[in-house]
Amino acid sequence: MTTSLKETTGRYGVWSVELRSDDPARRGELDEAAAELEELGYGALWLGGNSTADHAAPLIGATRRIVVGTSIQSVWQQDAATTAAAFAEVETAHPGRFALGLGVSHGPLVEGYHRPYTAMTGYLDELDKAGVPAGRRVLAALGPKMLGLSRDRAAGAIPYLVTPEHTAQAREILGEQALLAPEFKVVLEADPARARETARAYLARYLELPNYTNNFLRLGFSEDDIAGGGSDRLIDAVFAWGDETRIRERVSAFHEAGADHVALQVVTAADGSVLPREEWRRLASLLG
Repeated sequence: MTTSLKETTGRYGVWSVELRSDDPARRGELDEAAAELEELGYGALWLGGNSTADHAAPLIGATRRIVVGTSIQSVWQQDAATTAAAFAEVETAHPGRFALGLGVSHGPLVEGYHRPYTAMTGYLDELDKAGVPAGRRVLAALGPKMLGLSRDRAAGAIPYLVTPEHTAQAREILGEQALLAPEFKVVLEADPARARETARAYLARYLELPNYTNNFLRLGFSEDDIAGGGSDRLIDAVFAWGDETRIRERVSAFHEAGADHVALQVVTAADGSVLPREEWRRLASLLG
């Protein structure tokens, strides 16, 4: 019997678009980085960029124990039967090492986007029929209904672009048993102006997506906070920056609010294809 994701993911993980690549020439680099992240003590790797089991499998094969999850695979990307077959292949080869992270994406990014909650429940119905266990899947949930679905039909939730206040609310809905693993962005920069400039440039794409902006409004931010690339208040809420003590305290706030695991995304001013390996090492060191 495989252990639960709550038991195997640990307190910290790495969330990364850079680790997800379809380029065979980068395979060695990605595998080496995954192995180092495991040695650094991270408990899970979360692959951004609409990832699938096919992206996770090589990294699982290159490591010994770390969990690799999709964060997220859009339910609009491939049908449930294909997803179930890919899950079964990875699970057979590496039991308990893969987490199927699912989400409904965003209206502006999906042609024919409609009734996302219904789409997710229907997708889960198909996965149930195909034998994908609820305990091996997690949902990218922001609002109360999707969080409830994460509790009832998955192992838990992997909210993206949230605050400790959201984590506290999510824990109330999920209860104590479900995995709660929010993503949190980190800029390893002590200068406020430079840190916020890097953060604001990265946040811009997300402020065009209503799922996130609506969630910010639910959390008490204003339209003014969302406008113009994001206010300092918003930037400082959804990014950790500063010296080691401040970053450690910001990450700890998620655990104190009820998170089991925090998926840390290092944000730099560098090109998005560059693996921030030195930053991952620094982050692991400061988290102890």
